[in-house]
Amino acid sequence: MVWKQLTEVKQLDEIAQASHEKAQLIFKHSTRCSISSTALNRFERAWDEAETPAYYLDLIAYRTISNEIAEKFGIEHQSPQVLVIDKGVCTYSATHWDISVEDIKPELHK
Repeated sequence: MVWKQLTEVKQLDEIAQASHEKAQLIFKHSTRCSISSTALNRFERAWDEAETPAYYLDLIAYRTISNEIAEKFGIEHQSPQVLVIDKGVCTYSATHWDISVEDIKPELHK
């Protein structure tokens, strides 16, 4: 899996804009949390949507970006958390053990 690193707040506007062409995915991950590490590993093993832009956010290094995501897309911060951004809004969110590639795929192809 090839992740685009989410390291700057300005990328959120780029993600929102690009989502008008194709749904975008954000995976918020805490590098200090074993549940987050397990969820990330499960996600990466099951992911086969190579065409879908997928962004990875290291919450420890970039917590301010997570806070901005919560504000911009109206989604309460969680970790781990997967968001699908489509047409500029968050259309799907899952956290912890509810993160499932099979549940996410239909959200990407609406």
